[in-house]
Amino acid sequence: MDDAVIAAITAEVADSRKYRGVARVLIAHLAAIELGKGRRHKEAVKEVKNRLHQTVGAYLDGAEMDYAAALARLRAALPDDRKAVCYTMLDHHASSRERLKLLDEFYTTLFGALAPVTSVIDLACGLNPLAIPWMPLMPGARYLAIDVLDDLARFYDDALPLLGVDGRGLSRDVSREGVFDDLGQFDVALVIKALPCLAQIDRTAPARLLQSIPARVLIVSYPVRSLSGESKGMRGHYAESLAQLTADQPWTVERFDFADELAFRITKADRQPA
Repeated sequence: MDDAVIAAITAEVADSRKYRGVARVLIAHLAAIELGKGRRHKEAVKEVKNRLHQTVGAYLDGAEMDYAAALARLRAALPDDRKAVCYTMLDHHASSRERLKLLDEFYTTLFGALAPVTSVIDLACGLNPLAIPWMPLMPGARYLAIDVLDDLARFYDDALPLLGVDGRGLSRDVSREGVFDDLGQFDVALVIKALPCLAQIDRTAPARLLQSIPARVLIVSYPVRSLSGESKGMRGHYAESLAQLTADQPWTVERFDFADELAFRITKADRQPA
C-alpha cells in the first residue's frame, strides 16, 4: 500500500475543522483500511470521515469543552470544590452526560469489591477521568487516560494530578495491536462504552482489546439507548455481544444493570495486581 497516499488522505482529514484534534495514527489506520478496499483518494477521505463521525464525532455535539478554561477552573477551585467542578464538566460529552445521575451508584458498585485499587487504565476515555472524585481509589493511585483526541490527552496531563491521582494522558489508537506493550500492568481497566465504537473501526478490535489489556479486572460498559434516546433492544444485544467476546476465556464475568447503562466486571484469573 502506498504510504504517500495514506499520508495525503491523513493530512486532508486532519486539516478539517472537526477532526483536526484527532490523533493522526487513527486517521492513518482508517485510511489504510479504506484504501485496502480499493477506494480512490476522494472516496477514501469521505469514508474515513464517516468512520470518525461514528467513533468520535457523534459524541462531540457542539458543547465541546474549552480545555484551557476547564484547567483554569480546576486550578482555581479549592480541593473540596473540584468534585462539583468535574460534575459540570462531565456534561460536555454525550457519553458521560448520560451517567451523571448514576455516578455514585456506578463506581461504588463496580469498584466496591476491588479495594484497594492503586492503578487504573482508562481506554477511549472521553471525559470519564473527570469522574475520578467518585471512584474509590487509593490516594495517589496511578491513572492513565487514553483517548484519540490529542488536546484531551494534554489536558489530562495537567488536570489529573489536581484530582488526587498520579495521572497522565496519552493519545493513542487502542484498536491497534501492540498498543499496551510499553505501559506496564494495572489493577483495573475501564472500557466505558468503547467497544461498539472500536467495532466501527475493526470488527476484530473488541475481542483483541479485551484479551490484550494489561489489567487484572476489566470494567466494560455499554449504552442502553442511542444518542437519540431510543433503546432498540440494545441492552439484550450488547449482553449477547459481551457473552460472545468472553465465551472462550477463563474469566469471571459479573453483570450489573443500571438504569441508563449496562456494565460488566471481568476478572482475569491470569493477571496479578500492579
